[in-house]
Amino acid sequence: MSQAGSDAALRAQELRAELEQHNRRYYEQDDPSIGDREYDTLLDELRALEAEHPELVTLDSPTQKVGAKRLDRFEPVEHAIQMLSLGNARNADELNGWLDRARSHLARESIEVDDFTYVVEPKIDGLAVSLRYEDGVFVRGATRGDGVVGEDISQNLMTIASIPKKLSNAPRVLEVRGEVYLPIADFAALNERRAAAGESTFMNPRNSAAGSLR
Repeated sequence: MSQAGSDAALRAQELRAELEQHNRRYYEQDDPSIGDREYDTLLDELRALEAEHPELVTLDSPTQKVGAKRLDRFEPVEHAIQMLSLGNARNADELNGWLDRARSHLARESIEVDDFTYVVEPKIDGLAVSLRYEDGVFVRGATRGDGVVGEDISQNLMTIASIPKKLSNAPRVLEVRGEVYLPIADFAALNERRAAAGESTFMNPRNSAAGSLR
């Protein structure tokens, strides 16, 4: 391996270790030490290295994984359909690349699309959950986990008043996926109360919402 290749391999190893540490703090401990922008910068650097040196890609690389492993204190829930996360498109080139991939996928399904209709909405940053209803009754709620197996947090989700416990005219089995989040005003008020009580404050609304459920 050349010196450049050795340097790239070493840097990739350092980035994987650092990102894994941040993933544990973010997903498992709900206690991040850096913000989303700093994390994305590290992840983008690793992606660029792996793109330039494909031999450095490993199955356990943070670029190849979704979410985090299940915590032992919760029962496992295997998702019937893999629960994925959203990707990022930070500029016009990345957006056009996504559109090209979407067209290619549709073409393989013999679906021709001249143009797309867009639905744009703010991204809610919370804890991704899956709600399962059987005969209109809420029976289980789970986190995304690693996308294949999540955590059963049904009892904690039952405390959220806005989650309906029964549905009318629902199919026999229904799964609803969304985000549990904390509005910014509520987040600020919560941190004020915690600070006044001498408790540690949360770094962002996402982790305060996740911490309340896990």
